[in-house]
Amino acid sequence: MSTTILGQKWMCMACGDIYDPVEGDPEGGIPPGTAFEDIPDSWVCPVCGARKSDYEPYDED
Repeated sequence: MSTTILGQKWMCMACGDIYDPVEGDPEGGIPPGTAFEDIPDSWVCPVCGARKSDYEPYDED
């Protein structure tokens, strides 16, 4: 089973928040279905305010 770009989750290395592209971040202006790569670099973690660059790919396995 392969993971598509849209299916790739990302984790904030500062606080552990998980960005799920299926859910997006509607409160942060990111609609559901937005791949992490398509989020503006100015976006910040909705939990701790860390930068987008502080996120790393997250593998649930």
